[in-house]
Amino acid sequence: MADLFRKLSLLQQLEDEAQKADASYRRILRTAIVTARSAPAHERVITTLEHWGVDANEVFFLGGMKKDRILSILKPHMFFDDQRSHLQSDAGNVPMVHIPFGVANVS
Repeated sequence: MADLFRKLSLLQQLEDEAQKADASYRRILRTAIVTARSAPAHERVITTLEHWGVDANEVFFLGGMKKDRILSILKPHMFFDDQRSHLQSDAGNVPMVHIPFGVANVS
């Protein structure tokens, strides 16, 4: 995951530079964090993203609620989750990717 998010950080930096060079530049990359976790787990998410240099445009800590409603409104190009059960969603036609790391994936 770290490699993916570090590359995301580089793309965000390129967009920062493009926006500095041309004030009319419109960003094409948006990053939203949608997690079923709540406090105090939110601190780890934010700290990890900062460490990797990623700026999230939107963050949703749902405290165990289903993610379908948020995803159906955001209409992301891609959704990543570490739990396969979260990849079965009523949010519509959202490409979903299983990340086989974390506590839920320990065999």
